[in-house]
Amino acid sequence: MRYAWWRIAVFTCAASVPCYWLALAWQFALGPDPGKVLVDNLGQGALVLLLLTLGMTPLQRVTGWGGWLAVRRQLGLWTFSYALLHLTSYLYFLLGGEFSRLGEELQERPYILVGMLGFLGLTALSLTSNRWSMRRLGKRWKALHRLIYLIIIVALLHMLWVVRSDVGRWFLYAAIATALLALRIPVVAIALGKLQRGKKKIRNKPEING
Repeated sequence: MRYAWWRIAVFTCAASVPCYWLALAWQFALGPDPGKVLVDNLGQGALVLLLLTLGMTPLQRVTGWGGWLAVRRQLGLWTFSYALLHLTSYLYFLLGGEFSRLGEELQERPYILVGMLGFLGLTALSLTSNRWSMRRLGKRWKALHRLIYLIIIVALLHMLWVVRSDVGRWFLYAAIATALLALRIPVVAIALGKLQRGKKKIRNKPEING
């Protein structure tokens, strides 16, 4: 219960945004093609949450505060939820509910195939994001969850293929992802750990009254 308020805040924020987008789409307030806007927004929402999930460990290493890790799993599950909503919206709004067309779309549009690969990776991570799976898989659990690094690259490729002419926002996401992946390099991660320990020593150093 130590970080219960943080978990509640993350849940409330992550759960409310898709409802808002859906309400706007329902009222046709998102332009001439609200379905496509909703699909795009949900996809970008999943990407933002994925980046936030990746950022939790570096933040914990720098600050030493355990709250970042307390919501990491929740953020990861919300990433999958947004990706699932993204896929569902695509099937409903853009394919008109004709699921039989999905196979043809995968063949004709490579970016959809790339997106599906990322979704399958997120599915594997979400299904094993529990203590039972950690005990069952042992050391293989960490190896499996390193798929998140590949998933972020696949997600960025998928988005780049979709936006094409408007890549300004994509470059921002790509720059953030590059920085977060760089922080996972062992040398950099060790340096972050030393930085946090150094700050802790300074805080705990007794004052000398002269």
